[in-house]
Amino acid sequence: MLDFMDHVQNAFHSSTKWNTENSYSTLNASTRALLDFPTPRGLRMHLSSLSTPNFATAYTLGSLSVIDGSLSYLYSTIPLSLCHSKSVDLRLLSPGYRQLLPSLTPTPSNAALLYGRMFLPRGTLEALYLRRVGKMRQVRVTAVSDSRLKHGGTIMAMLQHDNGKWCSEYLYSTDVALLGWRGLYNFGPAEPVQDGDKPVGRFSGGAEVYYGVLNKSAGMSTGLRYTTLPSHPGIPLTMTLTLNPLMGHLSATYAVRAGESAAFASRFEFNMFSYESDIVLGAEVWRHKGEEGMEGVLKAKVTQNGSLGLLWEGRVKELLFSVGGLVDFRRREGVVKVLGVEVAYSS
Repeated sequence: MLDFMDHVQNAFHSSTKWNTENSYSTLNASTRALLDFPTPRGLRMHLSSLSTPNFATAYTLGSLSVIDGSLSYLYSTIPLSLCHSKSVDLRLLSPGYRQLLPSLTPTPSNAALLYGRMFLPRGTLEALYLRRVGKMRQVRVTAVSDSRLKHGGTIMAMLQHDNGKWCSEYLYSTDVALLGWRGLYNFGPAEPVQDGDKPVGRFSGGAEVYYGVLNKSAGMSTGLRYTTLPSHPGIPLTMTLTLNPLMGHLSATYAVRAGESAAFASRFEFNMFSYESDIVLGAEVWRHKGEEGMEGVLKAKVTQNGSLGLLWEGRVKELLFSVGGLVDFRRREGVVKVLGVEVAYSS
């Protein structure tokens, strides 16, 4: 289930009309949501509150061999509107298949967001500064302070430029002095070419390149995506193909939404150097509760290595819960690898 602070950040992007889906980093968002969903580990509780429209707090307490937790604070220069845990739309907290909308030009905004979190008992600190700069730019700065890291921590800065047709991101990280760029371009007309003529699909291509100045290492990848838009008369689907030429890694994915309650995805991976391959299949099924909307979702994934992942997320009165685990039928010492329960409440 999506963390409360991530939910608040999504609300900030929605309020400032910033399209997070128009980025190379979210090229495979639909498939990852269906195949790479995280499963709870141990017992964990989340308490959060939007005390004012501009200020939010969150507390987490977990028990997995040792008791740990975190304290989080967030401030936004613009008021945010969020529902409590008893009435929030579960689709916002448990992302699945992403139905992309037609390309839209961002709106001007100078809003800013500040976020900080301390992990206990380690004392690790996380910080985020997010600011819209005009109409098409956004600045994102993240920092981590931990004595176990080299130089005591790291800082990463990113400048994002999005005009709806294409998006470019320039980043720098103090860790190994990493320089990077990634971009995504949407082919075809961004707007209807004539009255009543609406695009039914979108074909996108992108790439990323990065280089570590201190360790003299480089990397890159490129990818293609085709996805249907809401005006498509058939079943919504998304297909992607990504390639990392330096590592010889090839990945092809396919995701489809079958009605309002179910979605399915598959991913095939192949390494051209080692000839190793992997296949992952996944699905999600939502449960309706009359006029109250969605009551819960069951997610499942299976790999060719005999690993099975299950996750059930839902709501009981004012509490949100996640129950899941990973099972490996090839293990001799026990087939259950991970098992956990998470409970969340927000006001």
